[in-house]
Amino acid sequence: MQTNMRGLDMITTQEWTKDQLDTVMDIAFDLKKKRALGVPHAYLRDKVLAMLFFFSSTRTRGSFEAGMAQLGGHAAFVESRTTQISHGDTAKELGEIYGRYFDGIAIRHVDWGIGNKYLRYVAEASRTPVLNMQCDLYHPHQALADLQTIIEKKGNPKGKTITVSWAYASSYQKPLSVPTSLILLMTRYGMNVRLVHPPKFELPQFIVDQAQENAKRAGGSLEMMDDFEAGMKDSDVIYAKSWGPLTFTEDAEESKKIIDQYKDWITDERRMAMAKPDAIYMHPLPADRDIEVASSVLDGPQSAVFDEAENRLHVQKAVMALTMGGGW
Repeated sequence: MQTNMRGLDMITTQEWTKDQLDTVMDIAFDLKKKRALGVPHAYLRDKVLAMLFFFSSTRTRGSFEAGMAQLGGHAAFVESRTTQISHGDTAKELGEIYGRYFDGIAIRHVDWGIGNKYLRYVAEASRTPVLNMQCDLYHPHQALADLQTIIEKKGNPKGKTITVSWAYASSYQKPLSVPTSLILLMTRYGMNVRLVHPPKFELPQFIVDQAQENAKRAGGSLEMMDDFEAGMKDSDVIYAKSWGPLTFTEDAEESKKIIDQYKDWITDERRMAMAKPDAIYMHPLPADRDIEVASSVLDGPQSAVFDEAENRLHVQKAVMALTMGGGW
């Protein structure tokens, strides 16, 4: 267990050591147990977290806000449009000033080509840790919650197969930060990762390269596939969600034409049956019901989505307690 994590930024799990990530898991399971038993754990008493949102949220806001309260602190919700950012406050100003007001700064900014850079500019100027509530490249706390869920449902993840697949959704061109964070984290834990998507939905090559290196070091694998059903076969974990063809085009009209070519990429009962009999279905939510995934799967016995959503609370509390609290 690592004990020297106070002040660390959590922008991507890739920048944390394996020992540090193991510590997050240890603390997350302990905090989940304390929450279940009603054991007080006010490790961040009198601490305040700024939560700056450039993009709407359901689970992220709720889990960070509840988590800070359960840790004995306070979370201040800041919607970007209610600030002076549009009138000249830069990332440097936010980092310098909020870093003095608050004990941590959590940011959600998913604009393609902008979000991650913004977080890093704030982090560079801030004297307190910056936590990524999702940017255009990474969604680290979602991936940590996913890892906790996989450990709970499947035991040691090493050697297990996870299918990280694209799926059709008509709502909007969704960020690719979930699949990138999944392939980075699950390869660190020795899983056999199948990255499945149609042409033009590629993830950034530097992230794929990092995941390949992670797999090599951890004894797992990263396999690239373009057949939805082949990706399902004999898998332990089906994690199928939509993302936009952002590395190919940023044009919304062109993206929609590409996305609409693959309306048959839906996780239904027939396809879930191709996975192992005890396979679980995962999704970060919200899902486009009966478009991206059949309701019978989302609400069915193999679905882990609500436990997965709950685990956002526990892993985020672990990260906050370790980075904003700590004794040394």
